[in-house]
Amino acid sequence: MTLVNHSVDGLNLAQGALAVTIQAAMAVSQIVLTLVCVCTLLWTGSVAQDDEDVVVTTEELEEPVEDVVYTSPTPSGNVYFAEHFDDLSNFKKKWIFSEAKKEGIDDDIAKYDGKWEVESPQKNPLKGDLGLVLKSKAKHAAISSRLDRPFSFATKPLVVQYEVTLQEGQECGGAYIKLLSLGKQTADLRQFHDKTPYTIMFGPDKCGNDHKLHFIFRHKNPLNGTFTEKHCKKPKERIEEPFKDKLPHLYTLIVRPDNTFTIQLDNKVINEGSLLEDFTPPVNPPAEVDDVEDKKPVDWDEREKIADPDAHKPDDWDEDAPATIPDESATRPDGWLEDEPEMIPDPNAEKPDDWDTDMDGEWEAPLILNPRCEGAPGCGPWKSPMINNPNYKGKWRASLIDNPNYKGKWKPRRIPNPDFFEDKFPYKMADIAAVGIELWSMSDNILFDNIIITDDLSVAARWAADTFQIKRQKFDKDGDTLWDKMMKSMNYKPGWWALYFLYCMVPVLGYSWYLWKRVAEESLFTRLINYTNEQPWLWAVYVVLIGLPIVLILVFCCGSSSQEKEDLLQEAEAKKTDAVSPDDDEEEEEETEGASSGPGASVNSASKSQLEVPEVETQSEEDILPEEDREVASGGGDVPRSPRKRNVPKVE
Repeated sequence: MTLVNHSVDGLNLAQGALAVTIQAAMAVSQIVLTLVCVCTLLWTGSVAQDDEDVVVTTEELEEPVEDVVYTSPTPSGNVYFAEHFDDLSNFKKKWIFSEAKKEGIDDDIAKYDGKWEVESPQKNPLKGDLGLVLKSKAKHAAISSRLDRPFSFATKPLVVQYEVTLQEGQECGGAYIKLLSLGKQTADLRQFHDKTPYTIMFGPDKCGNDHKLHFIFRHKNPLNGTFTEKHCKKPKERIEEPFKDKLPHLYTLIVRPDNTFTIQLDNKVINEGSLLEDFTPPVNPPAEVDDVEDKKPVDWDEREKIADPDAHKPDDWDEDAPATIPDESATRPDGWLEDEPEMIPDPNAEKPDDWDTDMDGEWEAPLILNPRCEGAPGCGPWKSPMINNPNYKGKWRASLIDNPNYKGKWKPRRIPNPDFFEDKFPYKMADIAAVGIELWSMSDNILFDNIIITDDLSVAARWAADTFQIKRQKFDKDGDTLWDKMMKSMNYKPGWWALYFLYCMVPVLGYSWYLWKRVAEESLFTRLINYTNEQPWLWAVYVVLIGLPIVLILVFCCGSSSQEKEDLLQEAEAKKTDAVSPDDDEEEEEETEGASSGPGASVNSASKSQLEVPEVETQSEEDILPEEDREVASGGGDVPRSPRKRNVPKVE
């Protein structure tokens, strides 16, 4: 009876420990929620304070900018094609939907019947900003537009740039563009299909876990005039983020007359190299190839080692000896029941009522362990255990020696390659007549925007400043919310948040069960402490149930990256001390020059193109503008001067 009472007390204490643990977890959860709210308010307040400080320290800015303003860009410089999709009437005139059919597949899926629409982005749209959107999935879709004038690969570089927003992410499919070659097959763009000749294919592509950023060009064989696709090496940088973050991304390709290329993602170089060295298959074939007519001689011996012909098997070598033999020194243990079987039919088993002897055969009771063998060392016939045979040597083999007739590994002789050629300037590709988008994707709502083809990198940089940078500024302003930070911390997988929610619900459900089951006890807390001291492992349970939710919530909700902290500290220090920054020095020099040239010289146009372009090496706008544009830029205007000096990437 005493043992039973102790067991009941232990069970009650265990239930009490669980109950108090759950109560503590619930209390801590309320505290954690309060901490989350406080962290959110403090973080929001700090951001607001930073914004307020920026306005105060800018003396020339009379009114803070309330929102990001977008205006359809106008390209400047030498441009072969520029499209922002903001003008629907112009879009209908320039772009042509494909009416072709793919070859070699069923007619019901051969049509290019994918749906295209020009519309605003789904997330954080700018007023007046439209894009070309693929609305359908699992369908072939193609659309194209002719360049203002063909691009010829001569002495200037090719710069191709466009934006892609995978608004629903990407499961399997591409978001690349094709630069169609000049010729008869591209004369009628209504027949644009997958076999239409192109000069360059460029852009992102994904299926499963294979993420690619294509750069493929078609090279013409100077001997026979055939074309072969050359595929660029994969970038070393990781490119998975644009396929899942559902944000606009800028893709830039630069191909230079010196046969070098550069690929940028969001103004960051992620791949570069040479057209001659970094493509598969290589542009130029090998000068020598194996002679297919050459055959290996019959007497050619490729064996490095052979069996020693002078070796002989020893007379005492027994190849038939077994590897193991019975142990002759072993004896049967006392009490071994040799006449008793190890398994016997179950005496309590009964034949089922529905057993059909004709169908199921004779019924036999299932076998069970013989109960008489439980206390004995064994039952059944006794056999000596097996041991290794000391005389076992295995099969005899002669030792190996160097082959005196060895001639090495045979290879066919090398002969001059009859198809060899050397193209030292693969940059000189086929002229480009049009730009086309030909896709098949398992994801819809793929948005293309702000396509530009030029031979001047500074033109593309200004175009990106007037479009992409403004768009990302809008996203950075509206997307810096608690939910966006949580999504980014969870790698854009909200399913993990659902799993975490279920984990947090365990204490709630346990507490509800306890309230239903609990029995009033006056000294529950005291008994819990005593029982926990007797069972120290319970402290680990308390730490996991209470500490883990707190750590996870603080990390995902109130944490910030080290880079953000460093930037905030630098900005705060500059605001407190009014320290002079490099931009301040440049602005003072401009003000001095403006004062000497007249009262209107200190005022510049505050257009969208004055936004900063994030590049490591920058130069001022006046260094890249033509002479006549510099005079206009330094003249008077009615718009107040922007407090930020626009930087444009330096043209290499």
